[in-house]
Amino acid sequence: MPELDDAIELLGHNKSPKRRSGAKRLRKLKDPSAGPHLLNALQQEIQDPRTWETQYQMIMAIGECKYREALPFLEELSGRKFEATMVYLALGDALLRLSFRHENDVSRALEFMDGDNPMLIDGALRAIAVLRMLPKENEIKSMVAFARALSLDDGRRFWVAAAAAGWVMPEVREFLSECAESPRQDLQEAAEYSLAGKYKNWHPL
Repeated sequence: MPELDDAIELLGHNKSPKRRSGAKRLRKLKDPSAGPHLLNALQQEIQDPRTWETQYQMIMAIGECKYREALPFLEELSGRKFEATMVYLALGDALLRLSFRHENDVSRALEFMDGDNPMLIDGALRAIAVLRMLPKENEIKSMVAFARALSLDDGRRFWVAAAAAGWVMPEVREFLSECAESPRQDLQEAAEYSLAGKYKNWHPL
C-alpha cells in the first residue's frame, strides 16, 4: 500500500515535524503492520524531550494500530518523568486500548484512577468515550463516583460525561445533570449530548 509505505518512510525523516506527520497518517490508517516501525521510531524519539508533540502522535498511532507488542515499553514510559504531560495523555489512551481483554474492558482506567497521574487517567477516560465503551454497572459507578468528586470545572469530568451516552443508570443522569450546570461550555455540551442518549464524534488531538 503506497500510502502506508510513504507514512512509514516519514518516520525516519531527519525533521521532527515530518516524523510527526508520518505518525498522524499511520494513526488514521490503523494498520497493525505499522506497529514495529512506530515502536522503533518512538524508542528513538523519546530521547529528545523537545519533540514531545511527535512522541504524542507516535504513541497514539501505536494504540490505534493495536500493536500490543509495544505494551512493555509504553508501561515503562508511563512511570517516567515527563515535563510535557501531554505524553501521559497519549500513554493513558494507548495503554487502555492495548490492554483490552474484551471490547468493553476498562480495567486500566480504573487502575489509573487509583494512582496519582491525572493525565494518564484523562487519556484512558478519553479512549473509553471515543470508543463508546459499555462497561459493567459497578465499573460505571466507580468512574462516575470518581468524576463527581471533582469540581464542576475539572476537565477530567469531560470524558466521563462524553462516554456516558450509552450508560443508563440513575447515578449517571444525576452526574450529567450536574455537568450541564458546569461553567465549562465543553462539559455542558458533552452532558447535553449524553443526557439525550446521543454520542458525538469527538476528535482528540
